[in-house]
Amino acid sequence: MRDAAVIWNSCERNRLPSSPPPSSAISCNRRLVPNNFFVCFDCLAVKKTRMCNHRIGIIGGSGLYSLEGFTSQTWVEVKTPFGPPSDALLTGRLARRDVVFLPRHARGHRLLPSELNHRANIWAMKKLGVAWIISVSAVGSLQKKYHPCDIVLIDQFLDRTKRDFEHSFFGRGVVAHVAFAHPIAEELRRLLLNAARACRAKVHDGGVYVNMEGPAFSTRAESLTNHKLGYDVIGMTNLGEAKCAREAEIAYATLAMVTDYDCWNEDHDHVTVEMIIANLKKNAATAKAIIQQVIPQIPAAPNWRCHDALRNAIMTEKKFWPKKTARELAPLLAKYS
Repeated sequence: MRDAAVIWNSCERNRLPSSPPPSSAISCNRRLVPNNFFVCFDCLAVKKTRMCNHRIGIIGGSGLYSLEGFTSQTWVEVKTPFGPPSDALLTGRLARRDVVFLPRHARGHRLLPSELNHRANIWAMKKLGVAWIISVSAVGSLQKKYHPCDIVLIDQFLDRTKRDFEHSFFGRGVVAHVAFAHPIAEELRRLLLNAARACRAKVHDGGVYVNMEGPAFSTRAESLTNHKLGYDVIGMTNLGEAKCAREAEIAYATLAMVTDYDCWNEDHDHVTVEMIIANLKKNAATAKAIIQQVIPQIPAAPNWRCHDALRNAIMTEKKFWPKKTARELAPLLAKYS
């Protein structure tokens, strides 16, 4: 119980029982425990996370968490200063590693791509101790060589969205500019590439992911433009995740699962929801096999370049950080505070 008292006293949001937290403070989960100690269980979760092994995050469709050997499963709800994540996060153990899974569009596929709260999703992952994220995503093919059910290990993005501000944690008094020339963690991408080859998947090394807004699919003019410019696949979700992950110093890589040819290709039927779902189901077993293959190969310690992405990126001197913003970004800024 002494430890609990220490944890509560060290919480930045600590207030006496008779003094409620200010309205601007992040919601603090205080509870009375024996011997009249108040414990902030939100902050306790953060401290426990720092003491345990770094976790591996997986973002994808809800079918992915039915992985064989995924044990000790617990759904965890995480409150964030950016609003709610897509869903509760599923924690557990896989291949002797701590894993956190997030259904990108929520269980039951209830969220449009434009409704995804990337900041909340990545903030929640960071708070739970995630240092690597494997994204499993459906994409359309922009080139003939990428057939439905192929996998592309992309290494670049092209932004065709209008949501730049929603793809950054910074602002509100703290300015940061992270390097994003190489938006995918190459070390993690290489591990996934090798795992896919070991699973005998039809996998392509490298490619440009065009991130469009959605929810409607491309017009033929848009699709032909992307095709003629030599881009590789098109999707609606991954760029925001990758940008927020870089700012959160989380290694991020995408398994781009081809479900269809985009409408530039008139030799094939134009994309439909039925087509995507059918090929997603075919891809699911391959994605699970790759994830099970790669997880034991991810290092125990986060020591890649992207794990220090903020080191020289924060422009605002610490003494000028607004207290509210510093509290909201505590999981990101902790090692620089």
